[in-house]
This record gives sequence, structure tokens and C-alpha cells, in this order.
Amino acid sequence: MSVIDPEPTRLYAAREPIFPRRVRGRFRNLKWVLMIVMLAIYYITPWIRWDRGPGMPDQAVLVDLASRRFFFFWIEIWPHEFYFVAGLLIMAGLGLFLFTAALGRVWCGYACPQTVWTDLFLVVERWIEGDRNAQVRLYDQPWNARKARLRFSKWALWLVIAVLTGGAWVFYFADAPTLLRDLVTLNAHPVAYATIGIMTSTTFFFGGFAREQICIYACPWPRIQAAMMDESTLTVAYREWRGEDRGKIAKGERTKSDDPPGLKGDCIDCLACVNVCPMGIDIREGQQMECITCALCIDACDDVMAKIGKPRGLIDYMALSDETAERAGAAPIKVRRHIFRPRTLLYFTLWAAIGVGLLVALFLRSPYDLNVTQVRNPLYVTLADGSIRNTYELRLRNKQGSEQEFTVGISDPDGGPVPELAVSLEGGSANVTVPADSTFEQRVYVVAPAGTEAAEGDSRDLLLWIEDQGDGRRAVVSTVFHGRG
Repeated sequence: MSVIDPEPTRLYAAREPIFPRRVRGRFRNLKWVLMIVMLAIYYITPWIRWDRGPGMPDQAVLVDLASRRFFFFWIEIWPHEFYFVAGLLIMAGLGLFLFTAALGRVWCGYACPQTVWTDLFLVVERWIEGDRNAQVRLYDQPWNARKARLRFSKWALWLVIAVLTGGAWVFYFADAPTLLRDLVTLNAHPVAYATIGIMTSTTFFFGGFAREQICIYACPWPRIQAAMMDESTLTVAYREWRGEDRGKIAKGERTKSDDPPGLKGDCIDCLACVNVCPMGIDIREGQQMECITCALCIDACDDVMAKIGKPRGLIDYMALSDETAERAGAAPIKVRRHIFRPRTLLYFTLWAAIGVGLLVALFLRSPYDLNVTQVRNPLYVTLADGSIRNTYELRLRNKQGSEQEFTVGISDPDGGPVPELAVSLEGGSANVTVPADSTFEQRVYVVAPAGTEAAEGDSRDLLLWIEDQGDGRRAVVSTVFHGRG
């Protein structure tokens, strides 16, 4: 007779949310400061005004997709200058490598948007539902009026934060005051509403419900970071040699941190480090992919050590090489030797070199761009008086905040005059006024009178230039003049 198991083994256990306990300490204070600063930058930046003159956007930071330009205070990046954006992305990647090689997943623990908004949502959750123990009791109890009131109040505030997050994002792509008015009056473009909806839903779900699941399963960085770390990388770790064997300690009992040392470890197995961890892991089990090195477990453990009269640092930032040295009785390696080592210095050198290169390119770039293309069908035209005319397509971009007057001219490859050639724009003049932050396109004619060497000879090299009548600067392009020979 077979016996049927009334409760068959489940392949997958239902996930229970993590309720990290509130903690105080230096690393928690650092996270508060960084969170406030980064959220303030994100929400306030689109509203900073910057006067660029008439006809130009007055927003300090603006990604103007319609005009295909990026404004950052006094800096203006045009589409053909995308190498600046590429350079910044490379610097961001190298910076991530640098900080990971020196301090592990410090980006994940302090500056990642997922971490920042999750911290903000946790503040709201504790404010409404209480600290960890109260949240656990609320989670375990059946639904009633009180539980529904607390949960829906929390979700409503989460939703407000998510809407503000999505709204702040779209303000980076249009004039913030104008877009806000259009959004309120329902006159904004549908793309704006769709973007706010997507950002709102993802912020609400990722920060409120997914939390550590995003870091563990959706983010690729936990799997990549191992290649960026080595035995000298500082990361959050547990001093097992000092903490084990763990257990209760009688008042005045000697442990391994005392001199002479006792038999027991300093860890009293209070689970404070586990209860404050936003990832729900036990750092005493060693290095784990889930750890984001937020260091809240350090604050929690230091607080317990202070209460029982033991030295701080049972859980601390340390490297694998430190653990080996300390087990042998040696003093830990100084922090600066972990940070300033060949690998991190190489990353910093590359990072700084790209940064300096971008700054040099930014300050040396011309305030206008000139592009000249010769019309090659036909190469030249014989006019009624026998003179030879070559035609060129001129494209002049004025990147300055005011209109500028330019003169078009030609010279030989050495910069000398070419008296037998005459140059003019399509309207007959050699002067043109280009409005601020705009592009001027027109044909340029270069004419050689009949019987001259230029008209009767073969092709010759030529420099075609435009000169700013305000400051005398020139932009020069090499081209060719074709004669009938």
C-alpha cells in the first residue's frame, strides 16, 4: 500500500521580502549624505537656468534631441562632436574599473541608482510601518484594516516618488518650465507621457518590490566584478580568525582579541550584521556575489563590539592579503598601499589621460566648422566670356551664441594670394552673416578669367577659407581648382 506525501517537496520556495533593520554609524551616515546629494542633483538640475542669448534654450543641462545638441552649462556639444560623449563613457567605464579594483563594489553600495532609490523607498517603508520587527509582524499577520491602511499609504508614497522620478527624467530633454505646463494642461507630446509612465512603473517596481533581485539577477556587474578584483582589493569581510568560535560571552570573559587571548571568538552570534543587510546575506559566510559592500554590517557589528567592550573591526573593509597576514600575527597592510598599487595607478593614468585629452579638445575646438565639397559634375563650366568657373558646396556652422559675419576667400597652398582667381558666394558677395547656433549652406564660385594660367592649365591645389570679421580667425579647407587643360 503506497503512502502519498500530503506535502510534496517544492522545487522552488516562495520568496520572502527582506526587511533590513535600521542602523547608525559612519558608513550609514556616508550613504545618507551621498543619497541626499545625488537625489538633489537629479531632481534639481533640469530647473537650473543658464542664459545663452536670444533664441537659445536657457536650461543649464539639456539634451536637445530636436536640434541634436547637448548643453551642459557653458559647454555645447554638436552631433559631429560625439567623440566627447564617447570619451565620457570610456572615462565612466575606467572609473568603474578603478573603484572596483580599489574598493570592490563601492559603486553598487553607494552610488548605483538602484541602491539610491531602494534606500529612499526603505525610508518611506520604515516611516509608515516601523523598523524591521514591526515590518515582519505586519507581513506575517492576515490582512485587516490596519494592514491595508499602512500598505496602501506606503505604496501611494512610493508612487509619488516614482512619478517625480519619471517626470524629472523627461525634463532633461525639453525646457523644464514649458514641459511642466504642457504636462499639466495635457498638451505635451504623447512620448513625454509614455516616458514618464515607463520610468514611473520601473522605479516603483524596482525600488519597492524587486530591490535585491535586480542586483542579483538583472544586473551583470556582480558577475563581471570578479575580473576587476584581486587579493589586494579592499572589500567588506569578516575576520573569521578573530570571531570564531562564535557564541555567548560572559561578562569579563577573555576572547581572541584580548591579550593574552581566550578560546572563544568575539562574535556573539547576535545576527545584527544579517538583520541590517539589504541583500539578506550573512557576511560571516565569506565573500558572496550578492554583497554590494554597502558596509552597513560594519556599522552594526561595531556597535555591538562597543557594547560588549571588544575592539571594533570584527567586520571591516579588508583585503584577502590582510586576512592571511593577520592570521600569521602580522600587522594589516596600510589602506593607502591597497589603493595606490600598479593596477589602480594604471587605471587612474588611463582615466586621467582621457580626461585631459577631452579638456584640451574642448578648449581648442573652433567656434565654427567649415565643410567644402567640390561639385564634380561638371568639374568646371566655361562662361560666355571664356572664363572658367568651378563650383563648391559650402557648409558653415556658427557654434557661437551670437550672429557672426564671415568673409570667404582663397589662397595658394602656402597661404599666399591668388590674383588670377576670384571667389564669391552664389549671390555675388564674398561676405555672409550667419545667425547664432545655426548652419549656413550655399554655393561658392571660383572663377579664372580666360587666357590666364589657371583657366588654361591643369588642376591646381587651392585653400578655401572663411574669416571671422570679429576676431580675424580663419577656418581653412584644402580643395582643387580645375582648368580646361
